[in-house]
Amino acid sequence: MPSLSDAKGAVELRDALERRVTQDLFVRTLQKITSGGVDIGELIGVAGQLTESGEPALAQQLYRVWVSCNGESPQRFIALFNCSVLSTNLGDPAAAQAELTAALAVNPDFIPSYVNLGGVFERQGAMPAAMEQWNAVLARLATVCGPNVQYKLATLKQVGRVLGEQQDLDNAEAALGEALDINPNQNDVLEQFLSMRLSQCKWPVIEPREGLDRRAMTGGMHPLSTSVFTDDPLLQLAVAARYSELHVAEKPGGAADRRHAPIDLGKRRLRVGYVSSDLRDHAVGYLMAELFEVHDRSQVEVFAYYCGVHAPEGLQQRIKASIEHWREIRDLSDEAAAALIAADELDILVDVNGHTRDARTAVFARRPAPIQVNWLGYPGTMGTPYHQYLVADPWIIPPEAEMYFTEKVLRLPCYQPNDRKRAVARRPTRAEAGLPDEAFVFCCFNGSQKIQRFTFERWMEILKGAPGSVLWLLEANAPTNARLRTYAEAAGVDPARLVFAPKLANAHHLARYPLADLFLDTSPYGAHTTASDALWMGVPMITVSGRSFASRVCGSLVRSAGLPDLVLPGWDAYVAKALELAGDPGKVAALKARLEANRTTCDLFDMEKLAARLEGLYREMVADYRAGRLPRPDLSNLEAYFAIGCGLDHEAEDVGQRADYHEIYRRGLAERDLVRPLRPDPRLWPGEGAQAAVQTLKTRKARAS
Repeated sequence: MPSLSDAKGAVELRDALERRVTQDLFVRTLQKITSGGVDIGELIGVAGQLTESGEPALAQQLYRVWVSCNGESPQRFIALFNCSVLSTNLGDPAAAQAELTAALAVNPDFIPSYVNLGGVFERQGAMPAAMEQWNAVLARLATVCGPNVQYKLATLKQVGRVLGEQQDLDNAEAALGEALDINPNQNDVLEQFLSMRLSQCKWPVIEPREGLDRRAMTGGMHPLSTSVFTDDPLLQLAVAARYSELHVAEKPGGAADRRHAPIDLGKRRLRVGYVSSDLRDHAVGYLMAELFEVHDRSQVEVFAYYCGVHAPEGLQQRIKASIEHWREIRDLSDEAAAALIAADELDILVDVNGHTRDARTAVFARRPAPIQVNWLGYPGTMGTPYHQYLVADPWIIPPEAEMYFTEKVLRLPCYQPNDRKRAVARRPTRAEAGLPDEAFVFCCFNGSQKIQRFTFERWMEILKGAPGSVLWLLEANAPTNARLRTYAEAAGVDPARLVFAPKLANAHHLARYPLADLFLDTSPYGAHTTASDALWMGVPMITVSGRSFASRVCGSLVRSAGLPDLVLPGWDAYVAKALELAGDPGKVAALKARLEANRTTCDLFDMEKLAARLEGLYREMVADYRAGRLPRPDLSNLEAYFAIGCGLDHEAEDVGQRADYHEIYRRGLAERDLVRPLRPDPRLWPGEGAQAAVQTLKTRKARAS
């Protein structure tokens, strides 16, 4: 029988022969180029072979020699362009820039050169130069036809993305809108477009345009934007499931698939891995920093798989110091990342991104761990078949709300960890913060995307009922600040009563919180990390908990901080409580005193208790797995829920406030069942009860006719 060393030797011999063949091809082609015997087509073919064989540097050399030997050829721009692509991939942006510039000198009408040169400038941080190249494309393609369509779309998307990152949101939105007018079937563009409208507080968010009606635009939102847009957890579930199926590169894990791997803790600790792009100076990093320090290392072996931007300084240094195994997976493919995780032989893999930026959901689709969990990073269900558990708490997901989640729900006393070691700078004075010394200060430091029309109207009612008070908001960009002031003036409120706080480093941001008297929460996406910050700094806050996860987090945090009386039953009570407290400084002082007294004992800031309970939940998951009880997410009928939810006008009324919310969906399901019979599901279509709904619908229609 051949030995392992024999097999290894055979592989080494094969690799050596392949390298020899590649080298021979390179030398033969080089000789032909210097003798003038290679046309551009043959050159492209050979260069492609070399690149596919793992020798892009040799392909690059061939292009450069060909260019130098064909100085008068009108096809030089093709070789220069292809060479620039290789230079970029080989990490030589200066060469790529020179080659693209030379390509444009040969053929100024070759649009891809402008597009790629803009990309080279962008990666070098030269944004004005990048925009100059892309604007040149748009100027040359004023009339769109034939292949120019794709060039213009690619350029508009680049312009929209870069301007968005620079907070020039109006112009970014215009570029993306033009791209949608050319081709409305671009889901990535529609997601960005709607997200920008949310961030700019442009109401209504959805304005139908050619080829995109309200239903299509509602269904084209990113799952996170849907959570901001509407308190409709059934639609949020359906959008998440659809997004995962359509836009996540779901593939089998092959050798990395460990869904059936045995878990035997007889002689070792539990192995838990956390996948996150945010273990740095980021809201999630601030929340998790101390958790890693209080995990019981005698019971749990902790792994972190970081997929975020390069950020080795600041908070990440502290986090890395408290984690036994830190892995960088940002630059790994999904297959390579899954293989790395599988090699660590984890028992539990925790998704701390969910449907947020830089997520690695496709890694979870490959199932590199037998148990996979959704926790903390995304306030809602993942809607996938490969996340089996979701960690929440009794307030965020009461038993009757479990239908909105495909995962099995397990609960902590309070689902959100916190960092009791967060740095706080010197407290400024009100004058230094631009606030009036004697006024009652309402504040909301949530991002502008969370400010929806219904919330803002309630705030204006509060300001009108509390003369002399001000509303202190976190600044957005200048046009958005101006837009909010215009809305205030239209509501009969002096726009000067809206005061905008500049964005500061976290320690200085925390230090100014106590200048506020009362924090006003938003809906349907409330304060999360921001709420913990306010409560830690002693600022009471009022909130109304809706139906969805994102709308109930703040209520959980306020209750866990010891102020359950500030979680109001409805919006009339919210307005009334704000006005009551604005008129009674003594009550506000008492609330601040309660926060101070509870800070060292309340569930919100008890990290030892949270870590112990979390580890207990992990053991519960393992027990389920070993007993053959691992949950299997039920995705039945979600396309029907999606269609029904997209048909609602979420901006005409606050859907979350409707008493007949479930009945809206039951009626829609019954109508669909009459055309295409539905399978029973664990939500609103449970089989026997569903048939009763169909019969009721038939009876109503018969009576109407």
